[in-house]
Amino acid sequence: MNHNWMICARAVNGIGTGILNAIVPVWATETAEHTSRGQFIAIEFTLNIFGVVVAYWLEFGLSYVDGGQSAIRWRFPVAFQVIPLLVLFGIVWFFPESPRWLAKVGRDKEARYILGRLRGEDAVCAAKADAEYNDIRNIVIHERKTANRNSYWSMLFGIGSGKLHTARRVQLVIWLQIMQEWIGIAGVTIYAPTIFRIAGFSSEKSQWISGLNNIFYMFSTLICVFTLDRIGRRNTLYWGSVGQGIAMFLAGGMSRLGLNASAGGDVSAAGAYGAAAAAFVFIFTSVFGATWLTVPWLYPAEIFPLEVRAKGNAWGVVGRSIGNGWLTLLCPVMFNALSEKTLYIFAACNVITIPMVWALYPETNQRTLEEMDLVFAADSPWVWAAEKEFARLKAENPDLVSAASRGNSMVDPELGVVKRTESDVEVKTEDAKEFYYTKKGPG
Repeated sequence: MNHNWMICARAVNGIGTGILNAIVPVWATETAEHTSRGQFIAIEFTLNIFGVVVAYWLEFGLSYVDGGQSAIRWRFPVAFQVIPLLVLFGIVWFFPESPRWLAKVGRDKEARYILGRLRGEDAVCAAKADAEYNDIRNIVIHERKTANRNSYWSMLFGIGSGKLHTARRVQLVIWLQIMQEWIGIAGVTIYAPTIFRIAGFSSEKSQWISGLNNIFYMFSTLICVFTLDRIGRRNTLYWGSVGQGIAMFLAGGMSRLGLNASAGGDVSAAGAYGAAAAAFVFIFTSVFGATWLTVPWLYPAEIFPLEVRAKGNAWGVVGRSIGNGWLTLLCPVMFNALSEKTLYIFAACNVITIPMVWALYPETNQRTLEEMDLVFAADSPWVWAAEKEFARLKAENPDLVSAASRGNSMVDPELGVVKRTESDVEVKTEDAKEFYYTKKGPG
């Protein structure tokens, strides 16, 4: 193996993966209707974990070739990645472009045409597509006026964002992604065989149990497909933290009991405790797949203003990279020094996330993207202040919700007040490809 080439390839692969992680959730939210955004992202991660399962079992199977000494054990998995990449490269040309991006670069006819194909071509669906297109055009116009506030630097420090509080949103998505890693999934995914060996299983048995755990992980993501848009983002994170925290504490405890029994020569008890530890690791990954896997990727695609949504999602990827890289470096140190007590650290991180989500992360479920500006309009970072301000703005402006649903930005970023413009862009169509714009004057 040429280490220099391998490091270079990993760097290029990492850049490509980072780009995909930043783009795919945004593309999904911009092509899906807002009522099904959560489901689309959840399905994306079901397929993502399916890829993890394939990769794991491929490497497990190749470990038996020539007793694991053959170069094919690492060459084939590296080369195998090219196949799905070629498939993706071949079919991506048939994917619809984001209507928002098309409108942003002035390709308005294509934007309206794609919306028509995505939403349907009967009269009702055409009217919905027209309204959605109007919303996109309004946001594009607003974006051009605020382009100097759309840089990554401005977003990080909130330069010129006023009542939009963009910097606060950036911090929320970064730390949500960091905590997603530190609640234990990175350690369990990478070091599951180590955990199972600590629990008393042989090396070979630990490896196939880890593969079985990944299969359970994949199927658990389907739970989120049906629950995320029903119980909300906050409740999903709550029950995930509780379930994961309990599972990690008990997995650590059972691992310790298994080690003690093994040291005392009680093989039967060691096997029973080891099986219990493995079961709690299975429970942890299943609960994670149904909860914390999806929400930290969906939240950035929902809370940012439309003009910076892609960049906001990119900040989420930055948080994920920080959390994953940090933990990947520390995991071997922690497992070597603390053994099963490392699982207690993960359990404690789950406990920490409960007050963190309760105090800092407002609910986004069943709220339009335009209402997000109102949710974050309060100067205080606390959820109760945000909800109080949101309720006040709605009470003082009875037409607020209906206006927001039409796609108008409700908060002036400079003044921090509710805008009351009646101007709108109206699109009239003779068919899906031929249309023109008219400007509608004040009421």
